[in-house]
Amino acid sequence: MSHYHSGDFEEMEDEYDMNEPVEGEDEYQELVVRDSDAEEEDDADQLHKLSDTSAADARSGKDIQGIPWETIEVTRETYRQARLEQYKNYENIPNSGEAAMMACKSTEKGRTYYEFRRNTRSVKSTISHFQLRNLVWATSKHDVYLLLHYSVLHWSALNGVDTEIMDVHGHVAPSEKHPGSLLEGFVHTQISTMAVKDNLLVAGGFQGEIICKHLDREGISFCCRTTYDDNAITNALEIFNTSSGALHFIASNNDCGVREYDMERYQLFKHFRFDWPVNHTSLSPDGKLVIIVGDDTDALLIDANSGKTINSVKGHLDYSFASAWSPDGLTFATGNQDKTCRIWDARNLSQSVHVLRGNVGAIRSIRFTSDGQFLAMAEAADFVHIFDIKSDYNKRQELDFFGEVSGMSFSPDTDTLYVGISDRTYGSLLQFGRLYNYSYLDSLL
Repeated sequence: MSHYHSGDFEEMEDEYDMNEPVEGEDEYQELVVRDSDAEEEDDADQLHKLSDTSAADARSGKDIQGIPWETIEVTRETYRQARLEQYKNYENIPNSGEAAMMACKSTEKGRTYYEFRRNTRSVKSTISHFQLRNLVWATSKHDVYLLLHYSVLHWSALNGVDTEIMDVHGHVAPSEKHPGSLLEGFVHTQISTMAVKDNLLVAGGFQGEIICKHLDREGISFCCRTTYDDNAITNALEIFNTSSGALHFIASNNDCGVREYDMERYQLFKHFRFDWPVNHTSLSPDGKLVIIVGDDTDALLIDANSGKTINSVKGHLDYSFASAWSPDGLTFATGNQDKTCRIWDARNLSQSVHVLRGNVGAIRSIRFTSDGQFLAMAEAADFVHIFDIKSDYNKRQELDFFGEVSGMSFSPDTDTLYVGISDRTYGSLLQFGRLYNYSYLDSLL
């Protein structure tokens, strides 16, 4: 991945931020009130601008993000078209997105699988590296964890309260002595990626730091420096249970390494090295295979025990930053800066089964629902697509909003989908609820 340090996203955001006027159209400048301008407004007006949007508000016609289209000199449709035409997708390989579009399948848009429930403006979600977007994790339909600058917050959708869980701006050190922990800790670490599962929060840093916290315990449980390479960003993390029930996690790093840690012993368990920086990994449901994607057009399917490459997976035209296994254990997906998500059958990797296209940007996050019925893919900005797998990926729902996507996550019970929006003015947490088909009950009436 690109070797940017903390704070570089702010520069990227200046280029990609929805707040900027569309070139040649001065009226788009009025779309957003900057924070500095907002300070001059009266309290009542400011309160209105920061209010949440409920499902009832949306049904009555209010924009789900609270953008007051009726008071600005541009319609939502006109602004959307301008974004489609002028958004600049980041590519490591020039023109990869344009070339990849030729292989994409046509899909039927317009379905509704998840309906809008709420947009929470008080829960801001930030991005520390513009290529890393796994910064929102739902552990239940009411509990969400997300990154805000140097802190990891817990948001309860049930009672509307946010709580700081981890702050890495100051001194970070383990509360107990464990083998492999750096007892001196870190100072001013910035989080590049995170994962939350089974009451464990794991965060990665820009210098190869790993910081772990058990959510039911006080203090930091474990922290270490995985590498001292100059280019050592922790790019992705995945928490899982082994066949014996032990809690482990996998860390992908820009130093071309993939490391597995045993959280029962707080020790490095495995370390595999590759020829290019690893941006994301996904472990198969049976724990036997791992997808490796990174700074190469090819993905790798490796043996989880030995690290030996089983297949080189060819098809993408740029670098990949997302991957995910279907619960069926046979199908997996990869997301790429060529603006496509490819679906693969692990039994035959000669070519992808499907090529799904985005609208404006790289596919930086992919999630399957735990029941295997839906696949969601998030672009870098503005769109999340939800595909009906039973339709052979032919039918989809398109979530359409404005702003950079910091991450997305289905709740484990599949009831809720959360999407983090990073934007100076309209940053928020979008919440969608699954629509269930209860038609079988009608026959009983």
